[in-house]
Amino acid sequence: MTNLSFSELGLSEPICRALAAENYTHPTPIQMQSIPLLLEGRDLLGIAQTGTGKTAAFALPILQRLGKPQQRPEPRAAHALILAPTRELVVQIGESFAAYGRHLGLKHAVILGGVGQGQQVKALARGIDILVATPGRLLDLAEQGHVRLNDVKHFVLDEADRMLDMGFIRDVRKIVAMLPKQRQSLLFSATMPKDVARLAADMLREPIRVEVTPQVVTVDRIEQRVFFVDTASKHALLIDLLKDPSLARVIVFTRTKSHANRVSEQLERAGISADAIHGNKSQNARQRALERFRVGEARVLVATDIAARGIDVDGVSHVINFELPNEPESYVHRIGRTARAGKSGIAFSFCDATERGFLRDIERLTKRPLLVEAPRTLTATAPSTKSDSQKPDASLVRRKRQWQRGKSRAA
Repeated sequence: MTNLSFSELGLSEPICRALAAENYTHPTPIQMQSIPLLLEGRDLLGIAQTGTGKTAAFALPILQRLGKPQQRPEPRAAHALILAPTRELVVQIGESFAAYGRHLGLKHAVILGGVGQGQQVKALARGIDILVATPGRLLDLAEQGHVRLNDVKHFVLDEADRMLDMGFIRDVRKIVAMLPKQRQSLLFSATMPKDVARLAADMLREPIRVEVTPQVVTVDRIEQRVFFVDTASKHALLIDLLKDPSLARVIVFTRTKSHANRVSEQLERAGISADAIHGNKSQNARQRALERFRVGEARVLVATDIAARGIDVDGVSHVINFELPNEPESYVHRIGRTARAGKSGIAFSFCDATERGFLRDIERLTKRPLLVEAPRTLTATAPSTKSDSQKPDASLVRRKRQWQRGKSRAA
């Protein structure tokens, strides 16, 4: 955070008043660097993850520029387009625009899959100022003739690397080809693989580059621990940890949709309120699960990586990696769901014999070894396989010795 106020960045009184109502008093580093230049109409390449304040960094300048007297949007047209990879992130961005622009009288719409298109088509028919969309549904509506993109003045591509991971880059390129050449373009990505770098070079004109290093920020604020545990004992370990009331609002990450459902069901049978959220759930079901988690009706939200960057819930006390991700960057995004708004957080990871390589990749990326937790005595666990129980694991032995040395030094 900085000591500057939002008004000192050049934002108008109605926007500053809306920010005050949201208890936003000082800009974050990415906002301080981006907003003045975006108000001038510059293109931007942002290396930043969710939790750094990047949504406001692009939303506030767009709102200010659209809030000035200008021609109203034509039917089926939009003046600003924001693309995001997941439904949750689209909804979250739409809510941010509504909150920050509440005093400006601008119209916005959210376009996503998983729900009927009728209401979305109706909203587009009147013309809108700000359109927030997932690529697939937007491309579908454009091909049906329900939306025209030739009037877009401001274009934002959010989470570009996630777009690549989810196979959306081809759809994104089709959408970019529909936009006018004279526009302001912004691209945000947590990482910069070659395909994303090529896309940035194609769609941006002399961009300013703003970089907030997520690994450093995240690692510094989050206490990270690892449990070495047999695969069959993970469920018992999770329930044992959740006996501690300090785990008040917890996100549990799994690698697959079926595992997310299974973990959620087992927690419910153990008397722990939990919901699952993943790509096979309808949009209404996903929003209900998020809202139950947000208001505290569900203590645990079990999610797959598709939701890692779209969950923006205050007060998440713990993140638990029930299964380690096979991409170390996904680990950073997962644990970033806690330690929001400058607060601290705790991340637990369960690591079985098949996940040791994933753990090494994570520690190489974060440049910090995870603290090894002492083995716990668990009840009602399924027995380990004979090969697992009899075959010594050099990594596990080394980690246990590391833990014992740390315990001796602490004593």
